[in-house]
Amino acid sequence: MKYAINAMGAPEAQGPYSQGTTAGRLVFASGQLPVSDDGTKIVGSTVREQTSRIIDVVEAILAEVGCTLSDVAQTTVYLADINDMEAMNEVYASRFPQPAPARSVIQAAALPMGALVEMDCVACR
Repeated sequence: MKYAINAMGAPEAQGPYSQGTTAGRLVFASGQLPVSDDGTKIVGSTVREQTSRIIDVVEAILAEVGCTLSDVAQTTVYLADINDMEAMNEVYASRFPQPAPARSVIQAAALPMGALVEMDCVACR
């Protein structure tokens, strides 16, 4: 059975989707942007700052269902500019414990709200 996640420490979904869902032992966090708590503006002007904010939001969503970043099995990172991968990697590597999740990185033509980075993930509890 599938359940929606509504974490108090993460911005509300700004459309017809959930912050995340659970299905059995799997936890799916929707694509997260580096937005303010009220979801109205981008937080941070650099890829490093925005990546850190996104991981904070993902942590809050995971915590709502008793998970941490160490439970993340897979992520997809969307970059507005693939040349920002090194900066994103610095923050990503410092926040996700080993063994690191499987990951895909994609350059997107554009991200919502002019964000430089977006990330979704799948965790297992």
